[in-house]
Amino acid sequence: MAGSLRQRGEDTWQLRVHVGTDPLSGRKRYVSKTFHGTKRQAGRVLAELVAETGGFVPRQDRESTFSRLLEEWLEQPAPSLSPKTVVVDGGYVRTVILPALGAIPVAKLTPVDLDRFYRHLLEVGGPKGPHTPATVKRVHGIIRRALAQGVRWGWLRHNPALDASPPRVPLRSMHPPTPDEVARLFRLAAESNPMLAVFVLVAASTGARRGELVALRWRDIDLERRTATIERGLILAGNVLIEQGTKTHQSRRVSLDQATVAALVEHRERLEKIAAACGVGLAEDPFVFTEAVDASTPWWPDSTTRAFRTLCARAGVEGVRLHDLRHHVATRLQMSDVASTASFDTLRDRRPPGPTCLLCGSVLAAAG
Repeated sequence: MAGSLRQRGEDTWQLRVHVGTDPLSGRKRYVSKTFHGTKRQAGRVLAELVAETGGFVPRQDRESTFSRLLEEWLEQPAPSLSPKTVVVDGGYVRTVILPALGAIPVAKLTPVDLDRFYRHLLEVGGPKGPHTPATVKRVHGIIRRALAQGVRWGWLRHNPALDASPPRVPLRSMHPPTPDEVARLFRLAAESNPMLAVFVLVAASTGARRGELVALRWRDIDLERRTATIERGLILAGNVLIEQGTKTHQSRRVSLDQATVAALVEHRERLEKIAAACGVGLAEDPFVFTEAVDASTPWWPDSTTRAFRTLCARAGVEGVRLHDLRHHVATRLQMSDVASTASFDTLRDRRPPGPTCLLCGSVLAAAG
């Protein structure tokens, strides 16, 4: 690493240290400093500057701001991130992080800056009020990953987010629906929206995620062997519906009880009758849950959630999310009250219900 002295006046010296090449622009990078004194003194200061820089210099132009780093980081998302994660993270960057931290030079960002920012989010927040600890923790994760990339790019020597103190997120107590509530939801849906009733039944008997359920195609259902293969999911990224692998990047096969198979057979026949009545057949690779006459397109994830929320309101089932059916089936589903509807054979080989969810380990609240 080279250093140079250049006299700018009688007792004024420009100190300059070459510290490598910018990995993004390809330009050489320098640390410059003006010193007033003798040449010998300037030489000692230059030697100290060489030692201090240690081969690193933050960008000296406008691109050294945290805003610039975030922009370039978002343009090169990690391949492992899902499209939805990229969209959501970009939203947090633009609406939460940049207004508060964007103008700060990235090399001058400190753990204190981040901790003050997190406290502000918790106490003041944005237009809708304070943010939850979970949201602030996610914002911290975005900042930490962006700064880690900045370290790899040579924009800064150390990641200050590693020394920050994001809030702890309390373990959320799960409130899976009781067997009576599941039965009530199924029966009410069967009266007004048979497809939603089948959806509730399949969700409660398989423990599949929402995106996995709406991604099911009839080729994934083996009615003879009474199995469903779950190998993909649907996510909504912006206004685009994207099909991708499962959240765990693994496919799995789940057993279906006899009543669920019967409901699916009836559901398939109903879809075929509707298509025939409209003068068409089912699409070449039809979806199980669909609004299209030919079953060529799936239910949208958010629309499915809204339909389930409306169903819960009509049934008087409070505090239950669609995702809670997943925890329900994994821990405590006993369908004796709806034996005529579903026997849920898939649970017979699972261990007895415990205080935590077998799928995620979340603490389960006591049933009412």
